[in-house]
Order: sequence, then C-alpha cells, then structure tokens
Amino acid sequence: MTAIRAPGLSSTVTPSDPGPEEVLDLVPVVVDLSWFLAGLVVVVAVGWLVVEPLVGRAVRRRNRENPTVQEAIERYVRVVFVALGAVVGVSVAGYGQFLSDSALVVAAGTLAVGVAAQTVLGSLVSGLVLVFDREFSVGNYIEWGDHEGTVQSIQLRATRVETPNGDLVTVPNTVLTSEAIVRPYGRERHRLTTRVAVDYEEDLADVLEYVTDAAEGVEDVVEDPAPRAYVGEIGEGVVFVDVHYWLERPRPADVLAARSVYTAAVKARLASEDVTVSPPSEHELGGRLTVDRCE
Repeated sequence: MTAIRAPGLSSTVTPSDPGPEEVLDLVPVVVDLSWFLAGLVVVVAVGWLVVEPLVGRAVRRRNRENPTVQEAIERYVRVVFVALGAVVGVSVAGYGQFLSDSALVVAAGTLAVGVAAQTVLGSLVSGLVLVFDREFSVGNYIEWGDHEGTVQSIQLRATRVETPNGDLVTVPNTVLTSEAIVRPYGRERHRLTTRVAVDYEEDLADVLEYVTDAAEGVEDVVEDPAPRAYVGEIGEGVVFVDVHYWLERPRPADVLAARSVYTAAVKARLASEDVTVSPPSEHELGGRLTVDRCE
C-alpha cells in the first residue's frame, strides 16, 4: 500500500479498499455478461451441432463430387449462427432496447452493404437455390438460352458447365436462376424420334413393321416401352413415318450413337425390302419444246 503525503501536512492518506457496495455494483454487469454468453453458446451449439450436420448431409448427398460447395455452406452456416447467437445474447442480457434504438443505423448500414454487393449477394442466393434444387445436380445435361452442356460443379457464385465441344464455361448463378433450364435427359427413359420418308406408293403397314423391327435390333434401345411407328404426314410424293424408341438414362454421346446406329439399320432394312426411301420429286410439265438446229 502506498502512502501519500499532502504538502504542508504531517499526516498521510491511504486509498480505501473496495467496499461491499462497490463489489455489489459489479454483480449486474457479471450477470448480464453471463446471460449474453449463455445465449450465444446455446444458439451456436444448436447451429453447429444440430443444424450444420443436417445441412451438410443434404449438400453432400447432392454434391458428392463438389467439396467446395460442402465446405462453403458449412462455413456460412457457422457464420450465420454466430451472428444470430450474438443478437440473441444481447437480447437475453437485457440490451434489446439498445438494438431497437440503433435500428435506423443498422438498417442504413445494411442497405449500403446490400446496394454495394447486390450482384455478389444475388449470386450467393442463386447458388443456394441451385444447390438445394433436386432437379439440378452435378452431372446433369442442361440447356439454357442458346447454350448447353454438362454441369461439372455448382459454386456459390457461379456454375461450371462443360459444353459438347469440351469447353468449360463459368455461368453466373443469377443467369441460371433467371432463365428457363431444360433437362432433355432428365427422366429415367429418354425418347428419340426419327422421321423416315418413303414413296407414296409403298405399303404403309409393311413400312411400319420394317422400321419398328429395325429399332428393336439396336442394342441400347429398351424393350419396355417397345418401339412404335406412326404415319406422320403426307408430303409431295412421299409419306413421312415417325419412329419412337427409348433409351435408359442416356448421356448425350449415347443419344448420338443410338440415333446413328438406328439410321443405318433402318436404311439397310428398307433397302433389303425394296422400299424406296425419299424418292426424288417428280413434276408434270406442259407446253411446247422448240429445238434449234446448229448448222
């Protein structure tokens, strides 16, 4: 303890030890801090131990080959619950009035950040929408606008798509969520249609039998449903026959290969049956023909 001597005085003054009243004044602060920590810990524990594993399993189930999305979403879940825990802790500690008094400042700050990062936030939200969309997954073949390709990865900001030419295209998620996306091979079985033009004089019953037999001979064509053929329409001197046949869970390359094999098979079958395919157009001409002799 340090003694303090006042000028001109022979007596000394020593500072007094904290009394019971001063200690009691610290109790409300400690209690508020305890409530704040309790609220923060409870919310963070629920988020990290309950919500994050559930969200992580859902994401891993749909993006097994995309660990980037898994780690990013788990990280964002933790950040969100830390921020939520802080808000809950402040409210539980009795400082909710402070937040309500500062609501205008908080709103202004949020608006400023939102305007400055509108594009980034839009891409992040769109990425979350795509991640949790059951009809949009890694490995799907998609068409959007004038583009198409296979989805390679789904990031929180953009999606990478490999085109049929082998190019890797990075597409902003906002583009995919704002346009119509077509999945031509999205179902378990994919139907192919091939149109064959035969001569008007051919027996259509026989032609329908020939073209369906040719489809049944293609290796990748499924038996159920069986290939079917219909008379489509009548053209100028020809009759168009539409043949429907199905493939099971095809890739784009499988579709091209099956269509090529079937085209060759139906051509060979119709040729063996002497069926005229796509005959040349014939026109009747009228009038006079004048021939000049060259001397």
